[in-house]
Amino acid sequence: MAVFFCDTDCELWYTTAKELGVKVIPMPYTVDGEERLYDLGENTDLKAFFDRMRAGAAVSTAGLNPQTYIDIFEPYFKAGEEVLYVAFSSRMSNTFSYLDTAIAELKAKYPDAKYRRYDTLNISMGAGIMVYLAAKFFNAHGGDVDATCAYLDTLVQNVAVLFVVDDLKFLARGGRLSPAKAKIGNVLQLKPVLYVNKEGEIDVLTKQNGFKKAMSFIVSEFARKYRPVEGAPVVIVGADCDGYVAELRSRIEPEAGGAEIIVQPVGPVIGAHCGPGTYGIIFTAESR
Repeated sequence: MAVFFCDTDCELWYTTAKELGVKVIPMPYTVDGEERLYDLGENTDLKAFFDRMRAGAAVSTAGLNPQTYIDIFEPYFKAGEEVLYVAFSSRMSNTFSYLDTAIAELKAKYPDAKYRRYDTLNISMGAGIMVYLAAKFFNAHGGDVDATCAYLDTLVQNVAVLFVVDDLKFLARGGRLSPAKAKIGNVLQLKPVLYVNKEGEIDVLTKQNGFKKAMSFIVSEFARKYRPVEGAPVVIVGADCDGYVAELRSRIEPEAGGAEIIVQPVGPVIGAHCGPGTYGIIFTAESR
């Protein structure tokens, strides 16, 4: 028997994860020194989180320690169950070095255990779409790990993530941008359109002068690159910015060819780095 794991950095909504029977690894975030674990929205007040960010709360993220990973996976290793973990990009966190330490210890204790981590090279619902499609495939094919990973190989470079950060100061707080550049960018009303590149890292695709031009660029990129995959929705995400999300949806719908469009919030682990007002779109594409 095989079990399917994901982590909350994929931001798949909790009801969907439960419907698919996916085991979920909660990733940590800290607000003013208090550590919490994200639960895919089940009991998290996301508006309150972003309100605290706006008010100046110190927020941060961290990796799980090896013992936590051991506690999560050991029952399955001990029971002889094969484990498939479809994870967010290994280029975005040092947590995977702690995971590798834990898995090495478990394999020494349970040498016959079967474990595989699949790196989606993506984040947020970029990883979430892959988890969603892979879990459906996994369930339909009797928990075949090899076949599921082969299926993921057909998707990994074809899930695009485009997003806009409203206030650059949050990128500066997280060390992703210098405070001086953030201040200049905000004064000039520069809106960088960010994406996840083929190596699984966040990069700048373009810089647009103002909100309207940034959104127009995203819409045009979606129209140019979107390629539907059976069962894959188009996902629009927002960090407590319902107006931005509603406008993006209204402009995307005519270009989506009748595809299902899902709207959901950005979670606190991702939100800790991008800040409130961030919005984006995730979709299957000819390439990232």
